[in-house]
Amino acid sequence: FRGNTRVEEACEMYTRAANMFKIAKNWSAAGNAFCQAAKLHMQLQSKHDSATSFVDAGNAYKKADPQEAINCLNAAIDIYTDMGRFTIAAKHHITIAEIYEAELVDIEKAIAHYEQAADYYKGEESNRQVAMVKDSANKCLLKVAAYAAQLEQYQKAIEIYEQVGTNTMDNPLLKYSAKEYFFKAALCHFIVDELNAKLALEKYEEMFPAFTDSRECKLLKKLLEAHEEQNCEAYTEAVKEFDSISRLDQWLTTMLLRIKKSIQGEGDGDLK
Repeated sequence: FRGNTRVEEACEMYTRAANMFKIAKNWSAAGNAFCQAAKLHMQLQSKHDSATSFVDAGNAYKKADPQEAINCLNAAIDIYTDMGRFTIAAKHHITIAEIYEAELVDIEKAIAHYEQAADYYKGEESNRQVAMVKDSANKCLLKVAAYAAQLEQYQKAIEIYEQVGTNTMDNPLLKYSAKEYFFKAALCHFIVDELNAKLALEKYEEMFPAFTDSRECKLLKKLLEAHEEQNCEAYTEAVKEFDSISRLDQWLTTMLLRIKKSIQGEGDGDLK
């Protein structure tokens, strides 16, 4: 292809071909054609168009070749970061994290991309959309915390839950979520050490007085008491009572079971 005009024509042809492959649900061929278009756009010094084509390629490959999708999205991220478009780069890091979660089941890599997304969002907090950017960063960090706890990286999870809880407790719109984050941080403390959990609970009540009257705080106190007395029945009863009003999700169930096992040895692995 000689001259910019021919390269531009080739870009258009590859893009048309990619869209026809999409219609035919030939996702690998569509991804490949979008990739070729992206490389030609870069040859034309059209960074934005190149990044857009790499994203289109990634979205096509997602349906056929998750690893190739990640490669294309990383190529787009490199261009966006080079252009200083960190919020868009963060969104694509989240997409990669979700592929690692759902398709490739590599939680460590998912965590790394959620962390990178959160860092990019935090770097953009100086702009006028501060609240929205902070919320996006928090969502990424909470994903990291949940996975860190599942992988028994409790200190990392505690630091994130405390950080997000502290950031949200003074916000009139978000302060009701803070109790959930302090609750989760306390559970992580509890798995590691009962005394740490008691001290953390006192700290959270002092920092955020509204936490004291929450069902989460009351449950923690009952669980601590049951644990201290090594009373498995009281522990199970407190959890059942809480679950009857606020259904336990999979994460909470896992954490509560880990604490329960420290009362009953290996036990029957059941909370009900």
